[in-house]
Amino acid sequence: MRKSISTYIILAVLAVTAGTLSSCKKNFGEMNTNPAVVTTPDIKFLLSYSEDRLVTYQGTEWVWESMEQLWRFTQHITSSPYEITNNVNTRYSNYYQQILPNLFEIRRQIDMKTDKESYQKMGAVTLVLQILHGIKVTDMNGSIPYSQAEQGRYENNFSPVYDDQQTLFNTWLSQLDSSIAILSNSSLPTQQSYGNSDIFYKGDFTKWVKLANTLKLRIAARLENQDATKTKAIFQEVMKDATGPIDSDDAQVSYSSVDYLPFGTSGDINYRSIRYASTSIVNFLKAANDPRIQVYFEPNDLQGSFKDTLAAYNATLPAFINPNDPLVRFQGGPADWTTDPARASYLSNAYPVGPYTKYFLISKINRKFFSPRMNGATDGQFTDVIVTNAESCLLVAEFIQKGYGSGVDTRGTAEDWYKKGITSSIKTMNQIAVTANSTTAYSGDGLTVIADYLNQPMVKFNGVNDLERIYIQEYLNAFRNINEGYVLCRRTGYPKLSSTYYPRETFNETIPRRFWTTDPGEVNRANWNAALQAQGFTPLAQDVQTLNTERIWYDKNAPDFGKGN
Repeated sequence: MRKSISTYIILAVLAVTAGTLSSCKKNFGEMNTNPAVVTTPDIKFLLSYSEDRLVTYQGTEWVWESMEQLWRFTQHITSSPYEITNNVNTRYSNYYQQILPNLFEIRRQIDMKTDKESYQKMGAVTLVLQILHGIKVTDMNGSIPYSQAEQGRYENNFSPVYDDQQTLFNTWLSQLDSSIAILSNSSLPTQQSYGNSDIFYKGDFTKWVKLANTLKLRIAARLENQDATKTKAIFQEVMKDATGPIDSDDAQVSYSSVDYLPFGTSGDINYRSIRYASTSIVNFLKAANDPRIQVYFEPNDLQGSFKDTLAAYNATLPAFINPNDPLVRFQGGPADWTTDPARASYLSNAYPVGPYTKYFLISKINRKFFSPRMNGATDGQFTDVIVTNAESCLLVAEFIQKGYGSGVDTRGTAEDWYKKGITSSIKTMNQIAVTANSTTAYSGDGLTVIADYLNQPMVKFNGVNDLERIYIQEYLNAFRNINEGYVLCRRTGYPKLSSTYYPRETFNETIPRRFWTTDPGEVNRANWNAALQAQGFTPLAQDVQTLNTERIWYDKNAPDFGKGN
C-alpha cells in the first residue's frame, strides 16, 4: 500500500500541475510545449489522490476537533475541556483544496475523450466520492458552495453561491440516483475501470453502488427531523434497489497505510492531554459483556495480586470501584469533571497505596488502536473504515423499527439487520486492532464470542426499548467515526439523560451544534454574508453559546443532547 499510494500522489500532483499549466499555454505553438509536462493526466491517479486525501487530511482533525471536542460531547470519552480554536473544521477547506479539484478534472478529461461513453462509470464514481465528504462538510457548516464549486478554475467564477442544506440534499440524492443508474447499467459499452488505482474498491462498480445507497441512508437519517415522509421514501428506494446498501464487510470503505501517521512519526496521541473512558460507556460495556471494551480502552493498574497489596498496606479503593468486579481493570471517569470532582481527580493522579506503590485507576482510550506508531513503534499499521457495514445495517434496522419499510421487501427484520450490524462492528473493530497490533476483542473467527454477546440480556431485542438498543449500537460502532457519532447524538438525543438502559451523564458544558466558516474575502463576501443571513448565523461567531443556539437547517427540530424521545 505504501508504494502504490505514494506513486498515486506524485502522479496526481503532476496531473494537477498539468491542468493549471494547460490553461496558460493555449496561445503557444507546439515548439513551446515542454515534453516533460503531463498535459493529459491519467485519470486513474487523479482518483487515487482524492481518495487518499479524503482520509489523510484528518491529521490535525483527530486531535483538535475529534478528541478535544466532538468525542467529549458524545461522551464516548472524557478529557480536558479545551476551548474550541481555529484548528477545527479543516473538513471544509480540504474539501475544496484537496478532494474536489481532481474529481472535477476527471470528469473534464472524460468529456474530452472521443470514446467517453466507455468512461461513464468512472465518471459516476467521482460524484459518489464527492458527496461522501460533502455530507460531512455540511454537517457542521450548513450552506456551502456546491453547484458552482470549482468554477473558478474552468469558468473564472470565483464567487460561487452557497447552496442551502435542503438544496444540497436534493442535489445529492439526484446525483446519487444518476450514479446508481449508470453504475448498475449492464447495457453500456465496455467500461474502462480505475482498477487498483481505486484505493477503496479496486474498480468494483457494484461496491460503489452499495456505497451510494448507504449515503442515501445517511441523508435520510439527517432529513428525518425536517421531513420524515421523505426519509421513508428514500429508505424504500434503497431497499427496492436490486443491489441495495452496504451489507457485507468487503463493501466497507476502508483505508490502510503504513505511511499515514495522524499523530506524527512518534505517534504522540497524548498531545495536549490523555483521553480516558467515560463512566457511562464503560458501565454499559461491562454490563453487556461487550468484547469491544478491550479494543476501545486500556486496562488500569488493578491487576494480579492487587488485593493482597491493598491488604498489606491496609488501603481501601475509592467507593466507585468494586474490587470483586471481574472487569475491575476497566473504569471510567465523569464526562463532565465538575459533576464528580472526587472521581475526576483520579484522571490525572494515581491512587497511593503505599510508599512505593500507586495505581492509576481510570482507563485510558486504547492509544495503540488509534496510533499504531505510538512511542515510535514500527509493528502496527493505521487503518480507518470511513463507512462501515455496521453503520449501514444499523440504519436499515433503525428505519424498519420506525415503520419506514412498510410495503417493501426489507430483506429481513429490524432484529436481523441489528444482529448483522453488531456482528460486523465487532469484527471490523477487531480487524482494525489486528492491523494496529493492538489488543483485540477475540482470537480466531470470533463467532462464539459474538454469539454470546448477541444473546446478552442487555443486547438482544426485548420488545420494549428495541429502538433505543439500535441507537446505542450505532453509538458504540461510531467510536472510530466520531462525526457520525456526533450526528447520531445530535439528531436523536440519545443516549438520553432519563434512560434506565444507557443513561447519558449530566453535562453542564454548553455544546456547539455547528462550526463557523471564515470570511472568504472581498471576491465572495456577498454570497457568504447572504448565506449566513439566510441561516440566521452570526458572522465569525466562535462562542459556544451562539454555536449552540444557531442551528443548521436539518438540526432545527432535533432534540437537545440527551433529550431524545
